[in-house]
Amino acid sequence: MSGEEPFFTTSDRLSELTEALERSATRLREEDLEPDAAAALVDDCARLASEGAAELDRAVRRATGADEPLTGQGELL
Repeated sequence: MSGEEPFFTTSDRLSELTEALERSATRLREEDLEPDAAAALVDDCARLASEGAAELDRAVRRATGADEPLTGQGELL
């Protein structure tokens, strides 16, 4: 694969991101969470979800050999 990351690395990274999102979601459910801490956790969740989506996109591109976004997968902004 000419220096590209193996699939299991993607899977491991997605597992790490999932676990981090689950921890953040658990903390967000805490009743004694301060508003500033909740806002920071929401930002963290958004960042983690974005990283997960990007990781999945890279994995699909590697698996399909696609250099361009797949049909219907163009940028929204």
